[in-house]
Amino acid sequence: MALRGKTTEEQIYNFLIGKGMTPAGAAGLMGNLYAESGLKPTNIQNSYEKKLGFTDETYTAAVDSGAYGNFVNDSAGYGLAQWTYWSRKKALLEFVKARGASVGDLETQLEFLLHELNAGYAAVLSVLKTTGSVRAASDAVLLKFERPADQSTAAQERRAGYGQTYYNKYAAGAEKGQGTMTAKEKQNRANIVAIAESFFGCKESDGSHKKIIDIYNADKPLARGYPMKYTDAWCACFVSVVSIRGGALAVMPKEVGCGKMIELYQKLGRWQENDAYVPAPGDVVFYDWNDGPNYAATDNTAAPDHVGIVVSVTGSTIKVIEGNMSNAVGYRSLAVNGRYIRGFGLPDFSAVTVKAPAGTATRPTEPPATSTGSNDTQGAGMPVVGDVVHFTGAAHYASANANSGPACKPGTAKVTQLALGAKHPVHLIAQSGGGSTVYGWVDLADIQGATSAGTAPAPKMRVGARVKYSGPLYRDSNGNGQGKAVNGTYTVKYYYPGRKCGVHIDGLGWVPESACSVVG
Repeated sequence: MALRGKTTEEQIYNFLIGKGMTPAGAAGLMGNLYAESGLKPTNIQNSYEKKLGFTDETYTAAVDSGAYGNFVNDSAGYGLAQWTYWSRKKALLEFVKARGASVGDLETQLEFLLHELNAGYAAVLSVLKTTGSVRAASDAVLLKFERPADQSTAAQERRAGYGQTYYNKYAAGAEKGQGTMTAKEKQNRANIVAIAESFFGCKESDGSHKKIIDIYNADKPLARGYPMKYTDAWCACFVSVVSIRGGALAVMPKEVGCGKMIELYQKLGRWQENDAYVPAPGDVVFYDWNDGPNYAATDNTAAPDHVGIVVSVTGSTIKVIEGNMSNAVGYRSLAVNGRYIRGFGLPDFSAVTVKAPAGTATRPTEPPATSTGSNDTQGAGMPVVGDVVHFTGAAHYASANANSGPACKPGTAKVTQLALGAKHPVHLIAQSGGGSTVYGWVDLADIQGATSAGTAPAPKMRVGARVKYSGPLYRDSNGNGQGKAVNGTYTVKYYYPGRKCGVHIDGLGWVPESACSVVG
């Protein structure tokens, strides 16, 4: 039966789901396979290439032809799971020969992987078929199936992070019963987040939070007929105001009490009780500050105390924006399945059209990375998303600021994300036939020869561009609220073409595009 999917990783994910694994289980297993082989079925352990005098391709061909007869006993890790021990390599070789396939055939290796799990690792397979936690799946594979030399907490977190990347890419929409998110839903979610972030910094100490209360009280009818006071707790009010501004009340119901808001999501059939659920941007997360120390193994069903809106999920970290967080609108980071999570409200963003507030740029579907300001030194050497580059490094990382990462091979790769100002600011995915096994964040110094459609891209206005600007800052993209003057080179954080002041620089403010000179 032919594998389904346009890429190797998509084919692996679809295969594992087809064999009964949960999305979290499939992703957790894939994170380990990526750590072992970069998801390359012909991969031979790097340290043995020179020792044996083979490349991935020549080793595979020699085993297939019989020219190399020591496959079983050479102790070289091979294939998706880097099978190393003689008895497992012997079983793999017999398995592929019985099917008339190459030892490096992807589908046959996947079938062998399932054969091994069924025959000798039933407990691991049970976890992969039942768990809703990527971390639980990843740890089961790492500690009970792969069992590498490094089983440290750092290794567990790293592999779970790889798995979370696959989960976010292939499973987040499917978990909500919607399959892969449409462009409309992604944009609606991005707009909700943009609306929420437009209130960032509002606080009680200077009275700026009052506008949130005022917006809520002006939208009639009020939930349960209750008008908010400036002195009331206002976390649920903040979430409601974001929904009001976006015109999303049909799917993101209005309330000023966390418990009552949960009841509304339950009535809509959009409540997620599982604390280990991996949310998407725009989902609503509820907290219970009395969650116990065994939170990871139990489901919190107590009364909620607080609520916020998910901004992003990176690896196993959820970023949330909240009202009434230390009496202000601010950000919080928490772990997937972390302590204090009560559950999630899941607005059906495929059923509405969410508009960003007037004077605010529509947030790109893939949120731009925030730069570190005018001291950013990456300059014109930074590639753009979509560039095909030559990667010269030997390591890649699970996150843009990770302290360590596994080895990978150099070669041709494509730029898929940028994180300006980060330690490893460029995310690469290896290109087929290019020799590389990179799939992660890398150092800018390890990138050469960026091309777009075969030629170096001309500098143009875009999110992430470096621009020279001298002049005043403005409060919004319509040119309202002129502020202080600045003069220097900055990074574009948001870009709204056609607006009077459609360029947002370095988190400082909005400026006219016509006054900017793009330098990189």
